[in-house]
Amino acid sequence: MANAFFKVPAAVNEPVKSYAPGSPETISLKQTLADFKSVELDIPMIIGGKEVFTNEKASIHAPHELSHKLGEYSKGSAEHVHQAIDAALAAKPKWEAMPWEDRAAIFLRCADLLEGPYRDLLNASTMLAQSKNCFQAEIDAACELIDFFKFNVQYMTELYADQPVSSPGIWNRMEYRALEGFVLTVTPFNFTSICANLGASAAMMGNTIVWKCARTQVYSAHFVMKLFKDAGLPDGVINLVFTDGPTTSDICFAHPEFAGVHFTGSTGVFQGMWKAIGANIHNYKSYPRIVGETGGKDFLIAHESSNPLQVATAMTRGSFEYQGQKCSALSRAYVPSKMWNEVKAHIKADVESFKMGTVDDFGNYINAVIDERAFDKLAGFIDRAKADGQEILVGGNYDKSKGYFIEPTVIVANDPKYVTMCEELFGPILTVFVYDESKWTETLHILDESSVYALTGSVFSNDRYALAEANEILKHTAGNFYINDKPTGAVVGQQPFGGARASGTNDKAGSKHNLMRWVSMRTIKETLNPAKDYRYPFLGE
Repeated sequence: MANAFFKVPAAVNEPVKSYAPGSPETISLKQTLADFKSVELDIPMIIGGKEVFTNEKASIHAPHELSHKLGEYSKGSAEHVHQAIDAALAAKPKWEAMPWEDRAAIFLRCADLLEGPYRDLLNASTMLAQSKNCFQAEIDAACELIDFFKFNVQYMTELYADQPVSSPGIWNRMEYRALEGFVLTVTPFNFTSICANLGASAAMMGNTIVWKCARTQVYSAHFVMKLFKDAGLPDGVINLVFTDGPTTSDICFAHPEFAGVHFTGSTGVFQGMWKAIGANIHNYKSYPRIVGETGGKDFLIAHESSNPLQVATAMTRGSFEYQGQKCSALSRAYVPSKMWNEVKAHIKADVESFKMGTVDDFGNYINAVIDERAFDKLAGFIDRAKADGQEILVGGNYDKSKGYFIEPTVIVANDPKYVTMCEELFGPILTVFVYDESKWTETLHILDESSVYALTGSVFSNDRYALAEANEILKHTAGNFYINDKPTGAVVGQQPFGGARASGTNDKAGSKHNLMRWVSMRTIKETLNPAKDYRYPFLGE
């Protein structure tokens, strides 16, 4: 048994590779892309460490190249959800009893494997099946996930080291126990790092997991599970099922051993989960932990003192990187009329210079949206804006004959409460409202009242009084607030991520605060010299 207090390697953020033409990382990644496209994978579920195939298959096609089949996966049923729960519960006693340093070593090894042989695998799978360009895949599937692994190990040790004070004759201790039961993780398509981290962060603290990933993320999830396996994660700690949402939720939320859910996805689904958990609350051994990050209607507001080129660059980067399919993507902007003409010219020039196409061509800035459902929804909003007489500054076209391509589109709305200024779109559509610069304060209040979401937002100004005013009025509108920057690109360890209002529980992924949600504390008081007489001094009278 270990008899030392161990220190883990200090966490530092993973450097982002540039993928410049002809660079070693570019040559290597392009070869991996070609290798992946040369075969069709048959992807199983992983339950209790075993590959589970079924006769019912679903095809996986690249969103930007619908004619290319990447493979297929085995669709699961209620039976597989029950099996995954059983496997998680069977693995639980041994896993939670494992010394913390051994759990830490597994996830540190995940980070090192991802830095090396798995970097191309995770990046290429994310590019092909989720339609990300090489740089967006690099900052997601490689760098952010490496950061999650390393920083969460460090946060785990800091958490365990947080101990109460002890008074004379007493030794007080705090244990951070895993939750009783299993944790369900339900993950989205848009960030491979989020998908892996939702389960890994809870597992790191001694919990075992049932993982239901989005159908559009199955391809990269397959390689995430291979990474876990190669790093030495024991069988049954994380169990991956390809089942539909209602079936998975109904079974998990009805189980007495359900201990919590770690979720990223739509607000409607999360609210439905919360309602179902509440309806079953009397069945559970403990009150479940409900942690979720949902949607956003992320904003930028520019003050008249700001720099027009900086504002325009933040708008084109913040809105259109990864086709606007980030929870944090800029979706509405408020620009003062006195600078609008200059900002408009920069935006138009930027967007018209974008190249759009497949991920294999590293010169493409824009790729496809994730699936036909997303495509049809976004095309519908563009058509509606045209029919409603809103100005289309640039873009406004779409085509799904070869892939789900939506042109980056900028709508200039004549009403700050127009539908595309208020509703989450989750695609490459930015709506701008041009306001009278003399109504700065009024516009701040309109911004605050225009959306149910409160995830990310940014303010541009070179006037410190204006910044202070915006900071105060908008303090509840964004869990991640940016000053003179785009509202995207949170880095693990630097900007813990999460929002409030309808955007989620704001438990800050990439921080010690999130790990706190996956433990149950036990206070231990040990009296070193117990009393031998019930009488207190005051009784002497």
